[in-house]
Amino acid sequence: MSILIALIPMVAWGSIGLVSGKLGGDANQQTLGMTMGAFIFALVTFFIVQPAMSGWIALIGFLSGFFWSIGQNGQFHGMKFMGVSVGLPISTGFQLILNTVAGAIFFHEWTKTKDFIFGFIALALLVLGAYLTARKDDESGVKVDNGMLDFGKGFRALIFSTLGYGVYTIIITWAGLDPLAIILPQSVGMLVGASFFAFRKAKVDRYVWRNMTSGLLWGIGNICMLLSVQNIGLAIGFSLSQMGIIISTLGGIFLLGEHKTKKEMYYVIIGCLLIIVGGVVLGYMKA
Repeated sequence: MSILIALIPMVAWGSIGLVSGKLGGDANQQTLGMTMGAFIFALVTFFIVQPAMSGWIALIGFLSGFFWSIGQNGQFHGMKFMGVSVGLPISTGFQLILNTVAGAIFFHEWTKTKDFIFGFIALALLVLGAYLTARKDDESGVKVDNGMLDFGKGFRALIFSTLGYGVYTIIITWAGLDPLAIILPQSVGMLVGASFFAFRKAKVDRYVWRNMTSGLLWGIGNICMLLSVQNIGLAIGFSLSQMGIIISTLGGIFLLGEHKTKKEMYYVIIGCLLIIVGGVVLGYMKA
């Protein structure tokens, strides 16, 4: 059951880039709308569950949410500059490395030799798969419109994004708090952070309201990811949640019209298969 819960973020989070891409708006509008939707989701969940609350929970939750907003804003900017089918796989690879190392080494989630062997094999498969889904065909000799505007700017945005996302997950694992209690202060931190990025930059219009839908998707994925991390650890729980790259990559190609050459499509197919195998290895570790 823990593995099934860990796979829900794969679907929910893997769809966010596609949904936001269809709904429109710039990176700041998407981040603001998403956090508003996540806040509403967290507020409703809080009143239904009514978990115990304390100042410590509120502080950790707020900081987690604020750093998440840094991560999400950077990811949206990265996807704007690099395209969803390139930006999201690279972002996923960075996050997988950071969170897996943190869970395995800093939180001592892997204690046996076989844990490290299978764990790093799975991580290598996931990162290689992410790389292949983003790999370009430089030898095609054909200039195509694949959504790439500026790789350098997109790459720098994803570096900041990875650091923000890393603190968002690591600080909660370090504190060891109830996932259902933390989501409300976390959503407040997300909203404050998104408002900071959007201040005098984003026009609050229909694109912001539309992107609240992606916030609901994020909220569902967030609860399931936090619960799975609590049960099976950060290294495995987070890695399984990132398998949504398959959905976002294929969706970016077939739904958002991001062009791929024939050779690049082979890379994408092989990359997706490697990601699936990596996920199966992680699932085997907790079977």
